[in-house]
Formats: sequence, C-alpha cells, structure tokens
Amino acid sequence: MAEYLVIADADGLTDAAARLAEGTGPVAVDVERASGFRYSQRAYLIQVFRRGAGLFLFDPPPIGDFHALQDAIGDVEWVLHAASQDLPSLRELDLVPVSIFDTELASRLLGRERVGLGAVVEETLGIALAKAHSASDWSVRPLPHAWLEYAALDVEHLVDVRDVLAADLEAQGKTEFAAQEFQAVLERLPKAPREEPWRRLSGLHTVRGRRSLAVARALWTAREEYARDEDVSPGRLVPDRALVAAVLADPATKAELARVKDFTGRASRSQLDRWWAAIEEGRATEDLPNDRATGGDSLPPPRAWPDRNPPADARLKAARPVLEALAESLQMPVENLLTPELLRRVAWAPPSPIDADSIGQALTELGARRWQIEQSAQPIADAFVASVQVDSEAPETGS
Repeated sequence: MAEYLVIADADGLTDAAARLAEGTGPVAVDVERASGFRYSQRAYLIQVFRRGAGLFLFDPPPIGDFHALQDAIGDVEWVLHAASQDLPSLRELDLVPVSIFDTELASRLLGRERVGLGAVVEETLGIALAKAHSASDWSVRPLPHAWLEYAALDVEHLVDVRDVLAADLEAQGKTEFAAQEFQAVLERLPKAPREEPWRRLSGLHTVRGRRSLAVARALWTAREEYARDEDVSPGRLVPDRALVAAVLADPATKAELARVKDFTGRASRSQLDRWWAAIEEGRATEDLPNDRATGGDSLPPPRAWPDRNPPADARLKAARPVLEALAESLQMPVENLLTPELLRRVAWAPPSPIDADSIGQALTELGARRWQIEQSAQPIADAFVASVQVDSEAPETGS
C-alpha cells in the first residue's frame, strides 16, 4: 500500500517547492474543498504533481503562506480539471497561474460525451479512477488513507491526459480555440453578488404576501450570518424547507415556533432565540420586499417571446438550428460554440445593421471569444436576416 505524506508546515512546503522547481514540464494541480459541509470554499487539500519532482499533498490551513510554492511553479503551465472550480480557492492562497490547460474544457471542445475526470482519464489512458470521495468533508482531520489515495490519483495522471488531449486538439484544428478558452477562464471576474440572494430559498414560491416574504428574508439572513460565523454550510444548520415551514406556520410565540414539526435542522432548537428574533424583525420592518424580484438585466424566458417580442422570437428560432448544425460539424456541444445566453441577448436586441461585423461586435461586448465570433457571427447574421424576410413574406390574416 502506497504511503501518502501530507505536508502541513512551512519547512515541508519549502522542501517540496524546491523539488517542484527542479521538475520539468507542466504542473498538475487539484484542490479538495468541503462544499456542502463548510460555508467557505477554502482549500482543505492541494495536490501537485510534476514530472521529475513527484507528487505532493499540502494541508492549507496549517501552512497558511504558499508563496514558496507560487515562486516555484508560478511561471509554468498548470494543468487542472474544471479549472473555474479550483482557481478561486487557489487565489485565496495567492496561488495564481500565468497559463493553464483545462482537461475538462479541452474534452468539451473535442466533443467527448463524458467529461468528468474519471471518464477522461479512462478514455485517454485506459486507467480507471475510483470517485468515491469527491463529495467528502475534506475539512476533517486526519484524512483517511483512502481519501488521500483518491486525491493523489486526481493529479498523478493529469499531465499525461493533457498531452493526449493537446494532440487531439491539434488534430482537430482546435488548439487556438482551446488557448482562447483557457485564457478566458483565467481572466474571468467573479460574479457580482445577487441583489436579493434570499430569493433563491428553495420553496419560497409557496410563500405569499410581502410581510411573509420579509420574514423569510430575515430568517435567511440570520441563518447566513450564523453559517458564516461558524463556517458551516447553511443547509446543515437549518434546511431551506424548514425556514419556509416556519414562515408558513406563522407562529405567535417562540414556544409555538419550537413546536413546528417541519422546523428541523441541527440548529433549529439550539438557536431558537436567533430564529425568533429574525421572525420578529421580519414582522416589524417597514422595508417590505416586492412580491417578485425586480431589477437586473435578465431576459424573459423564450416561451414568452412570441407575445413579448415576436421579431426576437423569430430571430432566435432561426438561429438556433443553424448554430446546432455548426456545432455538430465542429464536433462540440453548441454551448461551447456559443453560450445560449449570448445568442438570446443578440436575438432580443440585435445591432444595426444586422451583419457579421455588427453581430461580432455585439458578441465581443458580451464576452464571446474571438474564435467563437469567427465561427458564428456570419451564420447568426444570415439567420437573423432570413427570419425578417420570412416574416415579411408571411401572408396577412384578416376578416
């Protein structure tokens, strides 16, 4: 049985960093978090592999300062799987690559049907990986040997996978596509916070009335603050359905709240004063939320377009099959050719005139990559123009 040493101090990090600096080629990097268990998305284990250096497992909380590792590998390509998930946790530790190769994203561009790490490793190298611990609580200590073995295998083969995928990208003429996609992942800014995040409370649609919504908001906020303080996933304290049950029960007293059968969760009774204070706050506030969310720049759902914006509906329906056929010819999912949201936005409010240049400029402003625009701008423009012609040729109806 292989032994896996977890490095948990500065001296161990310094030694490992020196050995990694002497290695060759790209560096495989992976992160294990405790999503679903902890409030934060901090890294609880970082795995690094480099040819000529070997495999290293780092325990971030006790180490703290990772500048030695950044100095050792910061200027070489990092190989990650689903990089957008791991980069935020790495950046919290000032671990920032200058270039990446994302094996999941590369697999999508190559049109592979299964893009999970285990499937990609098996398809490219013929090696089967066990994925039994992907949803484990990686904040526990000590970490079981089976978990460490799983974590080690996540990076041990990743550089070999990268080489196979890079060759496949080259063979399909998609190397530049991938380079632009990888750079976009690196440069992507964090999403702006939602204006009313409490509206994502599961089951909120059953709550009626602005006052009741204010109570739901206050309970959600109280749970969020407590979860942040305790670094525990909010749903593990009191599930969404329990908060909604408390709102619907409309208890008259704290004792009645305690008797609500569906008000469950490990903190539902131990923090009863907290929840009751939130209910009273929601009942007393003069800042009542609207019955429905307002603001933002979201578009209506496409099913509403025939009534809300018929020309946009015609443009969207004309362009969708064109992009689907183009994606099929390129052997990739249509969402990787162009995000559906971007197509909806240019269909809803197209530039003028409708031609490849103006569509391309609009897509650029929306964040599309150059290769996506080069592939899709002209077909979209042609489809939009055709939809107008079909609409103008349609026979008029009347009495």
